[in-house]
Amino acid sequence: MTTQIADGGPLALEPADLLPLRPWRIAVQDPQHHSFSRPEGEGWQPITARDHLSHLVDTAKGLIASGVAAGDRVALLSDTRYEWLLLDESIWSAGAATVPIYPSSSALQVEWILQDSGARVVIVETPAQAELVAGLDLEVDVLVLDDGAVAELRGRGRDLDPADVESRRDEVDLDTLASIVYTSGTTGRPKGVVVTHRHLAAEVRALLDHPIGEAAGPGKRLLMFLPMAHVLARAVTYTAAQGGATVGFWSDFGSITDRLGSFSPHLVLGVPRVFEKVHDGIRKKAVHDGGPVIGEVFRRGERVAIAWSEAKGGDGLGDATEPSLRLRAEHALFDRLLFARVRAALGGECLYAISGGGALGERLAHFFRGVGVPVYEGYGLTETCAAITVNGPGCQRVGTVGRPIAGAQVRIAEGGEVELRGEVVLDEYWGNPEATEQALADGWFRTGDLGSLDDDGYLRITGRAKEIIVTAGGKNVVPGPLEDALRSHALIANAMVVGEGQPYIGALLTLDEPAVRHWAQAKGLVPEAGGELGERELAELCRGEELRAEVQQAVDEANAQVSRAEGIRRYRLLTEDFTEERDELTATHKLRRHSIERTRADAIERLYRSR
Repeated sequence: MTTQIADGGPLALEPADLLPLRPWRIAVQDPQHHSFSRPEGEGWQPITARDHLSHLVDTAKGLIASGVAAGDRVALLSDTRYEWLLLDESIWSAGAATVPIYPSSSALQVEWILQDSGARVVIVETPAQAELVAGLDLEVDVLVLDDGAVAELRGRGRDLDPADVESRRDEVDLDTLASIVYTSGTTGRPKGVVVTHRHLAAEVRALLDHPIGEAAGPGKRLLMFLPMAHVLARAVTYTAAQGGATVGFWSDFGSITDRLGSFSPHLVLGVPRVFEKVHDGIRKKAVHDGGPVIGEVFRRGERVAIAWSEAKGGDGLGDATEPSLRLRAEHALFDRLLFARVRAALGGECLYAISGGGALGERLAHFFRGVGVPVYEGYGLTETCAAITVNGPGCQRVGTVGRPIAGAQVRIAEGGEVELRGEVVLDEYWGNPEATEQALADGWFRTGDLGSLDDDGYLRITGRAKEIIVTAGGKNVVPGPLEDALRSHALIANAMVVGEGQPYIGALLTLDEPAVRHWAQAKGLVPEAGGELGERELAELCRGEELRAEVQQAVDEANAQVSRAEGIRRYRLLTEDFTEERDELTATHKLRRHSIERTRADAIERLYRSR
């Protein structure tokens, strides 16, 4: 029996919403429009709408000359860069479909995706990736971006007429296959989600019509640094491009702070870990590097930012309130002392941030809202072509993932599972009718996520149905909230709660090495001039009372959110973080629980040994 349904209302698509038409439309309307930017030295090279269209047509001619026919699949394995989008649009303009592959994918994953999709051409970024594909013994044409793949395609298509591309483009309609996007799920072999141009057009149009769409308007700048293979990154990029904003591309997260400063985006898209790192980096500089006075300024400012946001209530909603006069005065003071520095870390002009791919955590969301950079959480999956619910300016309720976008419905089925229906929801998995039937019984997509809807239609995600832990005592425990609370601590990089069939709940905790190093230096536990901590030094700290007391405080704070039976009784500190290379994380850094249970089996077993 269904208990709750939220409806985003109707969505009307226009002919201009078909994304393959976008480059021609903008080039005609405003040929000098600054559409994209790519890094050039320490600065940025602008790419106008006219130049982009010229690049696109030449590249699409090369694909056609290479034998790519309408309906063919072309795989794209590359980090985020301008050429990723250029190739994606060129593939569409040739009437073909793009198959994105994460650069972090294993050889087995790449082989499966290429075989299952039937890709004819593979465009990779590096010679090493080309060698990986060559070693799979598949009959595919391999092009390498770093070896001049785009120039090679232009050369191949030199003798074709631009009309050949326009003819292919004109055959594309809303029901044409645009992409096969493989799930980066936490269990099992990836499934190919069939994404049509209708799905993409509906996602982009719904986001532009939503209040969050103001972030993608003319004059706005988006810096995209998430993997473009992620459907959320792709959808937000095309939303910004369709809305008239300028999109810059960068892929090295290690140097993202410098690039944020030089590009000064108005909109930043990230997964929760991005915002955690920004927050933790500022806290580290203040608490560990700035001395006791600066450290206290940060701690007090953080409390004020959170209290200010909590006092504001819902942005534009019926529960909106105003902070007290004293809190407003404190907020103004810390805006000068601290909050401006946080905004500067995001480039100085950031007005909007979007978080997806996991739970951000209410405390962190309130912090960023309090410092003047509201982070709008949304919810979606590969199967929904990115966001199907989202918060936005004037309609933000912290702790939720927003209301359904236009053309979408959300319902909470019996047992609390979130089910979805609408224009952006998949119609089928590629070549997998059994999985399609299982996921879309009675026309609603079964997400496997647990959640609830409030009276205003805001969705709150509470966990994964398949991740519920049942202890030996029969207690059902949802691990997500505990893990989110633990990850919010500066010294903890990641956390996985365990306890299936066990007498109590335990946790594996990995450490943030830079944060632990600075903390240990401040405590006099390691030399001030010391470099990165090795595994032996970390292990020694893990055995020490000081670090364990600090971590225990984080565990106690997490346990305060749940009943005693659901709380963490014991934990293990790990000196090595979870990694994609060991198949412990997805490309968006979600936990692969079954893999971690295998790779860290000894640590889990130790949690339940008799003391």
